[in-house]
Amino acid sequence: MISQSSAWKTLKNHYHDVEDLHLRDLFSQNPNRFSQFSTESCGIFLDYSKNLITEKTKELLSSLAKETRLKEHISKMFGGDKINWTENRSVLHTALRAPITSKVFVDGVNVVAQIHQELSRMLQFSEEIRSGTRRGFTGKKFESVINIGIGGSDLGPSMVCEALKFYADGPTVYFVSNVDGTHIANTLAKVDLQTTLFLVASKTFTTQETMTNAFTARDALINALGESAVSLHFAAMSTNLKAVAEFGMNPDNAFGFWDFVGGRYSLWSVIGLPIALQIGKQGFMELLAGAHEMDEHFCKASDWENLPVILAMISTWYSSFYHMPSHAILPYDQYLHRFAAHFQQVDMESNGKSVNRDGQIVDYQTGQILWGEPGTNGQHAFYQLIHQGTHKISCDFIGFFESLNPIGEHHKILMSHFFAQTEALAFGLNLEQVIFELKKSDLSEEEIRKLAPHKVFYGNRVSNTILMQKLTPHSLGALIALYEHKIFVQGVLWEINSFDQWGVELGKKLAKSILSDFEGKPGIHDSSTSGLIELFIKKHTKGS
Repeated sequence: MISQSSAWKTLKNHYHDVEDLHLRDLFSQNPNRFSQFSTESCGIFLDYSKNLITEKTKELLSSLAKETRLKEHISKMFGGDKINWTENRSVLHTALRAPITSKVFVDGVNVVAQIHQELSRMLQFSEEIRSGTRRGFTGKKFESVINIGIGGSDLGPSMVCEALKFYADGPTVYFVSNVDGTHIANTLAKVDLQTTLFLVASKTFTTQETMTNAFTARDALINALGESAVSLHFAAMSTNLKAVAEFGMNPDNAFGFWDFVGGRYSLWSVIGLPIALQIGKQGFMELLAGAHEMDEHFCKASDWENLPVILAMISTWYSSFYHMPSHAILPYDQYLHRFAAHFQQVDMESNGKSVNRDGQIVDYQTGQILWGEPGTNGQHAFYQLIHQGTHKISCDFIGFFESLNPIGEHHKILMSHFFAQTEALAFGLNLEQVIFELKKSDLSEEEIRKLAPHKVFYGNRVSNTILMQKLTPHSLGALIALYEHKIFVQGVLWEINSFDQWGVELGKKLAKSILSDFEGKPGIHDSSTSGLIELFIKKHTKGS
């Protein structure tokens, strides 16, 4: 177990040496800290100086990376080795954005050639829909797209579509994921079925939530236009061509992907069809190019010039040594309002593990709780807890030098808050500073004494600052790939499998069993679950 290694033990001893450090001291002792603890690549500037690390910390974290053979694991992933060992699969979302001239072999087959063949089919379909070459049952051009999927078939593409709305010049794209009938009902109410294309994203064409929503959409279309409309108004991201045909779709409008692409890493594949429909072929290829540039950087850069490695090592330092379980992603751009939600899945589904590659229960903390909202909304919601609460939370602040909507002073005001928050979190206000400021008021000495403790900011709240020129398909691709690789590196450092997700399976299995209870075939449950099921059946029947 990695916690028994010399690198881990040395880091643990180092933590005890530095745990009382304050960022005020680190900056006062080193006027060059900003330049020494920042780097730039792929159009992304990273300032990691406001972290509780020293040059010694960096050296020891690099030793941990070496101890866990990080470089070797990176090569294995990009080379197509089956690093998802519990499912005996390669992990090749990176191949999805590789140039057509690249070669990656899995079981003797160059998968890059396969990927580009399917990508070409998907993009041709997309361009035909966008141009109006392909039309609906009544001959009208498609104006709306409803993507039906869940998890990775929803969060990634929906986040990107929101992020790149500025560049949208195709049909309006909607996403339906929740099996709650409200989601599909509200979405159907927004569109004209004569001009709506439905995309069903389910590799096996059996995902319960997705297929329930898909059949509801199919019924709505048949009621409005007749069964013959299904083949013209539905397309699938699936490899189950038999089920696609039985649904009433044209199998030629089904686009496949592979076992070496996990759902939460699949937006680069045909799962990205709604993205291509919204921003077009060129925009989609720029998204892939930005991610590929980050892939190249990740493979080649040394530890403390390597953006994903830096973020991963720092997060591991906080999670496993500072016992800091919570991490906030705070984008100061409204277009990125779904960015944290996407990476909540990618990170927590990937690294929410407690068993290492040898099957041992780990004795250290893995995976952080990931969350966040765009600024400045978050400042008026949860920043109070970050600044003065008892929980210490690490943060990533993401901002842009240029706004896509440069209205008046909006962007300068936004970015003034952006920089102010990282400064306030790091350095705070001590008691002496608070009293000095309060003495400028009309308060009495007694009033100052009572009020002062409430206005103290301890500071020493850590953060990374990520800055880019402006939000484009290319820069977004690089940013997404940065976080994907960060998650992979953390998995390597913790010796866990970041690419399976067995934890989501038990609930699915039990849900299917409970459906039988609703149909009068009671199963065996604990007293609480049985009681709740009986209560639901009674109240549901009464309500019906």
